[in-house]
Amino acid sequence: MSLPLLSLLLACGGPPQTSEGAASETALTERELAQALSLSPLPALPPSPSNRVADDPAAAALGRALFFDARMSSNGEVSCASCHQPARHFTDGERVAKGVGVGKRNTPTLIGGVYSSWQFWDGRADTLWSQALGPIESPLEHGLDRVRVAHLVFNHHRAAYEAIFGPMPPMDDRARFPEFGRPWPGEPQGPDHQAWIRMAEADQGAVNEVFANVGKALEAFQRTLTPQPSSFDRYVAARRAGDATGGGHLSAEAERGLKLFVGEASCVLCHNGPNLADDAFHSLGLPTTPSEGLDMGRAVGARLVLSAEFNCAGPYSDTTDCPELRYLNPEFPDFILAFKTPSLRHVAQTAPYMHDGRFKTLDEVLNFYSTLPGEPPLGHRELTLKPLKLSPDELSALTAFLESLSAPAPEVSPPSPS
Repeated sequence: MSLPLLSLLLACGGPPQTSEGAASETALTERELAQALSLSPLPALPPSPSNRVADDPAAAALGRALFFDARMSSNGEVSCASCHQPARHFTDGERVAKGVGVGKRNTPTLIGGVYSSWQFWDGRADTLWSQALGPIESPLEHGLDRVRVAHLVFNHHRAAYEAIFGPMPPMDDRARFPEFGRPWPGEPQGPDHQAWIRMAEADQGAVNEVFANVGKALEAFQRTLTPQPSSFDRYVAARRAGDATGGGHLSAEAERGLKLFVGEASCVLCHNGPNLADDAFHSLGLPTTPSEGLDMGRAVGARLVLSAEFNCAGPYSDTTDCPELRYLNPEFPDFILAFKTPSLRHVAQTAPYMHDGRFKTLDEVLNFYSTLPGEPPLGHRELTLKPLKLSPDELSALTAFLESLSAPAPEVSPPSPS
């Protein structure tokens, strides 16, 4: 129960409303209003203890430059912005990510990622800065390696880097720092791994430090990508001020959808809090075919984050206090085929949906929840899920509410070439 519109799993169970009874049925009860008010406004940015430069404007500026730098890929054509396009609310509109290769998962928006404790659909990163490093060395995304990244920073971003993090290692000393290299135990005879193991341990550590700092600068930039106020946020502000009409910021249909969302539909069980996500992982039991294979989701991601070289508890973190990792149990059986609950903010603007991008529209998502076809090939579907059998009126009301969560994307443009 964790993918876009998970709330709709639980959403809607009542009969369709008639226009005659719509006004009375739209009115929120005291409890429903309290639930609605809990969904807005967004709080101040949470701290990032593992990244001492998380809120440094200079680090954010460097991160912005790196975000748009297509030289940070094996073919010189892929940047972070290739998949996280500002004009598409920092998604790409594709079913699955396309970098130097083709991935297997949908590109999530970066907007509001700062409010999540876990990154990626399977939660295999526990910070924004460590998440940023994964795609860089993925052979399907940027296809680069950390030594090349260090050379790139040295050759093109050195002044900005050193102003924030201090002197770089002498990357122009090719006897110590080869053209490329990365640890790759899965391919121990590959050129990247062989180049890496020939480096001195201290030089490996120096490159890792630069690589981690690249991630920290990218996090500083991503922390500026916060959700902008939506019609729903303005509605809540008006209700808080005592305006029972919500300032007219929601249509009657959208308010009816809100009533379902926070009331008898219990959508807030998973899409709760101002980020409209519970920061947890759930299995929807999405049908799969043998050709697609099984994506184990959190069952693998939980193990990966605990062993990750650049996690919060690792040597490149700026803190030693990492409670999320300390209490994580990778053996939890409900992690099988489970994926992270995404925020519903901007949901109408960030199609397609689900971890594999299988649904192109909100209607397709609702149709899935209306029937819940098939059975999960492993584990079990979230036990609270039952077919909703949504009526056209219910679908329309919920869609109207979800659309009220839309807002302009943060305005970001590429910096001048360096």
